[in-house]
Amino acid sequence: MAAGVRSIVALSVCLAAGFLLSILSCALYGNWWPLVVVFTYALAPLPNAVFGGYVSSDPLADVSSSVADFGRFLTSMLVVSGFGLPVVLAHSGIITSAAMMMSVVGGVLVYGTIVVYSTLFRSQQHDF
Repeated sequence: MAAGVRSIVALSVCLAAGFLLSILSCALYGNWWPLVVVFTYALAPLPNAVFGGYVSSDPLADVSSSVADFGRFLTSMLVVSGFGLPVVLAHSGIITSAAMMMSVVGGVLVYGTIVVYSTLFRSQQHDF
C-alpha cells in the first residue's frame, strides 16, 4: 500500500511541475498564448475514456473496434497538437523560444504523468 501512495505523490509532483512550467511560460514572458496548450492537457484523455468501453474484453480476439480506434485517433491528434502548437507559435514569432521550451517540457511532464498513471493503476482482472 505504501508503494501506491508514493507513486501517487510522485505523479502529483510531476503533474504540478508540468502545469507550473506551462503557466510560467506564459507569465514570465508576458504572452498568454501558450496557455492554450493547457486545454489540450485536459481534453487529451477524454476520447480514450469515452470510447474505451468499446474495446473487446477478450484479449485473444482479433477484432478491432472502429469506435475505439477513432478515440485513439482523437487522443493522438490532441497530444500532437499539444506539442506542435508551441512550436508553431514560436516559429511565427508570437512567443519566444524559451517560452516554447518551457511549454513543451511542461507538456512532456503532464502527458508522461497521464501515461504512467494509466499504466500503473490499470485494473487487470484475470480469470484463471
